[in-house]
Amino acid sequence: MTSSHLSYVCGTSDTPLIFTTIGRMFDATVSAFGERDAVTVCHQKIHWSYNQLKSQVDACAAGMIALGLQPGERIGIWSPNNIEWLITQFATAKAGLILVNINPAYRGFELEHALTVSGCSALILAETFKSSNYVEMVRELAPEIDRCQIGNLKSKKLPDLRLVSVISENSHNGFLNFSEFADHADDASTNVLQELATTLQPDDPINIQFTSGTTGAPKGATLTHHNIINNGYFVAKRQKFTEADKLCIPVPLYHCFGMVMGVLGCVTHGASMVFPSEAFEPEATLKAVAAEKCTALYGVPTMFIAQLETSSFKSHDLSSLRTGAMAGSPCPIEVMKRVINDMHMRDVTIAYGMTETSPVSFQCSPDDPLDKRVGTVGTIMPFVEVKIIDSEGLTVGRSIQGELVTRGYSVMQGYWNDSARTADAIDKAGWMHTGDLAVMDDEGYVSITGRSKDMIIRGGENIYPREIEEFLYTHPAIADAQVFGVPDDKLGEAVAVWIQVKPDGALDLESLRDFCKNKIAHYKIPAYIKVVDEFPMTITGKIQKFIMRDTMIDEIG
Repeated sequence: MTSSHLSYVCGTSDTPLIFTTIGRMFDATVSAFGERDAVTVCHQKIHWSYNQLKSQVDACAAGMIALGLQPGERIGIWSPNNIEWLITQFATAKAGLILVNINPAYRGFELEHALTVSGCSALILAETFKSSNYVEMVRELAPEIDRCQIGNLKSKKLPDLRLVSVISENSHNGFLNFSEFADHADDASTNVLQELATTLQPDDPINIQFTSGTTGAPKGATLTHHNIINNGYFVAKRQKFTEADKLCIPVPLYHCFGMVMGVLGCVTHGASMVFPSEAFEPEATLKAVAAEKCTALYGVPTMFIAQLETSSFKSHDLSSLRTGAMAGSPCPIEVMKRVINDMHMRDVTIAYGMTETSPVSFQCSPDDPLDKRVGTVGTIMPFVEVKIIDSEGLTVGRSIQGELVTRGYSVMQGYWNDSARTADAIDKAGWMHTGDLAVMDDEGYVSITGRSKDMIIRGGENIYPREIEEFLYTHPAIADAQVFGVPDDKLGEAVAVWIQVKPDGALDLESLRDFCKNKIAHYKIPAYIKVVDEFPMTITGKIQKFIMRDTMIDEIG
């Protein structure tokens, strides 16, 4: 079989990779487009130019240095979308700090894991969000904070954490208010910041993003300046971004979709960012697009569906829209048609990737025919290689299903402090094994045909059953738990669980949900719970989740 008949593609481009740091790239954009709009945060009534954003970023970065944070230390951020998140993204990069993204839906159990695994020296958090009181959750984990001097926390449970900052105007014992970072900046720390601009390297790790795993707790994908600058740049380039574009970003900043495809996609092109709300709200998103005359919009398919189904949809003028990106799960063709026709997004693109690959490996082009834009995830991104392999690791022919593996500038450095799981994911030749099943056609377009057998995708969130199972095992009455996905009209999939109760145990289903509510993210809490005496198994004792799934589908209709 000749190479052209193998399922292998390599992306090329007339534009070379950008070899710089986020700080230097940001400053270059400010030099070129300083007076242009950089960011609008609708819910905070903020409208800043690039020059204004830079002054805030530099003061915050110098303050972090003055407070004793050193290059290479980890600093967590646990917050919904706001201007402070954006400032932190660039300030930490300039100070050489590794930003650890923490899902705003996380509860204490997950927060403790994220901070412990990454060894965070500092944490920035929102005060509250929806039903979460972040300050109280930190106090529960580290009660010592009420009695400590700011920046001198000594916690039994979180031994690495010494500084906690809250995004608030209220005063909390032991917490630094976010605005006070800038107050600590002085000449000495500003000089250090300027020196770091010349010494930080593009291949330095700059970001840890937690991704669920098939074998238990989330693991921290470690990404570099080089990884995420280039991925953001080329994703936006495929949509033909210029400094005249305005991107509406309703997707979360803690995820690659928001901070890489969104923020870095804009900043590498001098485009403007618009954040409509703290978390996705269809009405707020439509209002922001209309008010700010956005030219592009990002979201997972369920977000677009929610906007199209909003009762006031027709009252919003979306005629400024041209392009955007949909990712996270497959898009139904009828939805794609409505996005193109009713939302005026004639050049909308589909993107595919994973956190470990910064994230995008494939993306449609605005010029692709509709059937390719819906039936495939597009073609390979520049400077990325992909092949599709069989169970023996051999590259398959075109139109034959196999596992998609990828390598190139976009592949993460590894999982933070986890060489074993890194070796499981990235082989000796540098190929990242995605666990996704795919087929490549003769033109190089790829269709994702399946995925890691256990993974659930709920509204664009990747959920691995093993992680929830490990948590449920901490319940005193549960002997065993098997988690799986069932179809859901609105979210794509919902979480279901079958539970075996210990012989002397008693389990009330409502109390089980309450047990989950205070400790794991809301989207991981099972929607369907069934207590059983036994699980369906093969003769060799292997649990058959597909039988549970089929049974559950019949029961819930």
